[in-house]
Amino acid sequence: MNIKLSDIEKTNLYKAKKIKIELPETPLRYYRHGWQSWSLAAWTEVSSPLPIQKPHILHPYQTDAVYSLEEDPHGSWLGAVEFSNGKVLILGALSTDTHVFLKGNQLEGRSEADEAEWLCAYGDEDSVFSEYTALLGKRFGITRKPVSPRVWCSWYGFYSYITERNLIQTIDLLDDLPFDAIQIDDGWQKDIGDWEPNEKFPSGMASMADKIKSTGRTAGLWLAPLLISNSSTLFADHEDWVVKDKTGKYVTTGFNVWGHNIYTLDVTHPDVISWLVDLMSRVRRWGFDYIKLDFLYGGAMNGVRHARIPRELAFRNVLSKIREALGEDAYLLTCGVPILPALGLCDAIRIGPDVSHLWEDYLFENLLQNFSTPSARNAIRTVVNRLWLKPLVHVDPDVEYFVEKENELEEEHKSQLQDLALICGFKATSDLPQWMTRQEREKLAGFLKATPKIGKIGRYKYKIDERVVDFSEAVELAKPPRGFALILRAVIGWAGNFKVIFNLFLALDNVKKKRRIGMRHLG
Repeated sequence: MNIKLSDIEKTNLYKAKKIKIELPETPLRYYRHGWQSWSLAAWTEVSSPLPIQKPHILHPYQTDAVYSLEEDPHGSWLGAVEFSNGKVLILGALSTDTHVFLKGNQLEGRSEADEAEWLCAYGDEDSVFSEYTALLGKRFGITRKPVSPRVWCSWYGFYSYITERNLIQTIDLLDDLPFDAIQIDDGWQKDIGDWEPNEKFPSGMASMADKIKSTGRTAGLWLAPLLISNSSTLFADHEDWVVKDKTGKYVTTGFNVWGHNIYTLDVTHPDVISWLVDLMSRVRRWGFDYIKLDFLYGGAMNGVRHARIPRELAFRNVLSKIREALGEDAYLLTCGVPILPALGLCDAIRIGPDVSHLWEDYLFENLLQNFSTPSARNAIRTVVNRLWLKPLVHVDPDVEYFVEKENELEEEHKSQLQDLALICGFKATSDLPQWMTRQEREKLAGFLKATPKIGKIGRYKYKIDERVVDFSEAVELAKPPRGFALILRAVIGWAGNFKVIFNLFLALDNVKKKRRIGMRHLG
């Protein structure tokens, strides 16, 4: 279907497998919307296209791998362009398995499945995005939970080095802080796929849930249930549950922190669905009512499945089964998740990459043009550009920092993370109470209790009560490297695709993490 911008009134709905909109002029900016939580979402200059992010080994882990080498500006489910008159045209799908490209003076929407329904709206930015949001809510649903809980999460305090002992010590030191939930993150399980407590949790997970609930808080637990490690018992017993590509090779979910080959479960296989339902029911029986499901993009990766249905639809179908097994009274946070297919089936979505105690990482952000890696700036950029999702679902910007110990963020950067959390209405931290000064503890308590009035006064500008907060500088993208830096980018990007080199980086990073959390002192 081919249409012209002049044919579009304020709002139009079309049905087509492929739709093209002829633009009267070259737009100034394109809004690219990344596939999953960590994928870049940002307004980018059409005159300065972004190079393909490196290293390629991270593409399945950070982007939609099907389109990761696409050079034209593109995004998942929607795209928007801004013209010289300040008006915005949005092309947004109301179906899964859809993508939008900017090709010269043409905005093009494509469906990987059958005919899709598309919204075309032209006008001021907030209005056209609000129209799209309203239609998504009608098609996919919205969260029914009135507020999100205030969460203490173990990840950035302990990473995967959590133990029953150091968690109990920490829980006891959180006694007077107004958290609603305490969430145990990665590191408690035997393996990815073997979701039983390892030797670091001798009393079991039901005991840990009881400990948390004894403080009057909700017990939370992290899992990545759609992934499977080649080192797991589950893989040894059920290799036939793994998604393969057309050549018969296992579909990898990309390089990640575990250092093993991590594959994706076939979410259309009846036995896999039954196993997932049983797993969710077991987690609830243990006593966990706040559930964080991570790395969910694995369920929608391209590959050959038991049932030949579109990949994102397959993921949405299994997430519906998971939601049903958990029960509506559970609070479900999804992370590393394809955004649109999760709407209406979860209570919260992480809408940006991981934060970090670093403001930015020069190697990844400047040289490799990789804006999906952990850093405070990367997180702020993508979260701010996804705040239009807020009417549909609780939006999780990841954690906020308050401590100075082992933290390289300036106070202004910590404040930006905290302000963004207030705007999102989702508050969480991993700061260890063992590290907090009295002043830091008081500031955290005040933050958790705050209920400010929030107003939007610009694309990146907000009002929090009477304060004006501007994220314009934070969302700026690093300029592509030139000269010698361009050569360095090519060399490092090439070398980074070798697992042995990336494993070396991972080992060095783990050494830094151990030093940072002070394992010798925390046990």
